[in-house]
Amino acid sequence: MLSAHGLTCVRGDRRLFAQLDLSVDAGEWLHVRGENGAGKTSLLRLLAGLSQPAEGEIRWCGQSIRDSDSPYRQNLLYFGHHGALKEDLTAMENLGFSAAMDGIAYRDGEALAALYKFGLKGREELPVRVLSAGQKRRVMLARLAIRKAKLWVLDEPFTALDVKAVDLLANLISDHVAGGGMAVLTSHQTMPIPGGRVIQL
Repeated sequence: MLSAHGLTCVRGDRRLFAQLDLSVDAGEWLHVRGENGAGKTSLLRLLAGLSQPAEGEIRWCGQSIRDSDSPYRQNLLYFGHHGALKEDLTAMENLGFSAAMDGIAYRDGEALAALYKFGLKGREELPVRVLSAGQKRRVMLARLAIRKAKLWVLDEPFTALDVKAVDLLANLISDHVAGGGMAVLTSHQTMPIPGGRVIQL
């Protein structure tokens, strides 16, 4: 359902990659790999529609995402290095804010269950600014459990997570893909997720 054709990415006077093709369909996931500076984050930003390629086109269900921006956005969840958390809001309030931005119904019970799943019981009403880096990542990841998007684009989602949280996230991604979802992610570590295809930049 997602495909990219002849993508070329230029940053400043440097070409990061050229004529890149990829595709991911329901029940599939891609692991984007490469050295630092190879363009992994830039590729994910292109796929998320946050920047434009120097050449090439990205399509969702056969249509350019420039032409089908609204349905594409409804089916997309992008998880970047900076999770756009509001430091003065609580974990619960951040999930509510994200839900409003995503245009989805917000249910307190579902949000609490997601935060508890990621080990944040007792911290759901604390301002995010007092949480550790790992706990902040867990708040961001709880959004995956409540956002019903078909395509997850995840940039280094395992960063700053302990072993238990890595397992939880791996299972969440596995369940998402097994249920017909799609994922494109970057990571420097071996993926504890079955299947998948590697794109090397």
